[in-house]
Amino acid sequence: MSAIETNRSMAVGGFGSFVARIVSLLGSWNDIRVTRRELNRLSDRELDDIGLCRGDIERIARG
Repeated sequence: MSAIETNRSMAVGGFGSFVARIVSLLGSWNDIRVTRRELNRLSDRELDDIGLCRGDIERIARG
């Protein structure tokens, strides 16, 4: 029988690095999406209370 070594990391710059980058980009995209959605749900009064206006939402979401 042969054993498969599952702890071996991919070579630097290999497929594993590519997948990690994609996962990171998806996570960032989702954070921006959620932040934008939540800020858009606030009323103008609520945004004013925290010192924002509707025009600030995209800038704040992208951080």
